[in-house]
Amino acid sequence: MSMMTNSAIKRIESLAGAMNLGVDQETEQGLALDDLAVGAVVEVETGHTTYRVENRGEGKILISGHPEYCPEPVLVELHGSTGGHSILKFRFIGRGMHLEFRHPTLGVIRTSRIKAIRELTPPPLGSGEMRKAS
Repeated sequence: MSMMTNSAIKRIESLAGAMNLGVDQETEQGLALDDLAVGAVVEVETGHTTYRVENRGEGKILISGHPEYCPEPVLVELHGSTGGHSILKFRFIGRGMHLEFRHPTLGVIRTSRIKAIRELTPPPLGSGEMRKAS
């Protein structure tokens, strides 16, 4: 049975760090789209825009909030989040990362860095408004 040397362990730790998209621990804070119930809504605040994102299932989201790309809700395919490199965290919305999705007419869109993610509660029956979760 062979034992690993300290240098081999350090190489593995370095590789693990490189696989973490080259971003800090803050980016690990986020949510997996597949863990959200269909119909669940989150608010995603980026450096320039606040988006409303509703999970529609199977990797699709209804997104709105950007004055040019989605002033009205539009159904898009969520690719996931990226730390600015070619590696993508599939169907993940991560703080400190860029959200990436495919718009049906504009193609792939990548947002500015995500500053905050807030889950919104569904509106009470008979109400036309949403309220933030406490």
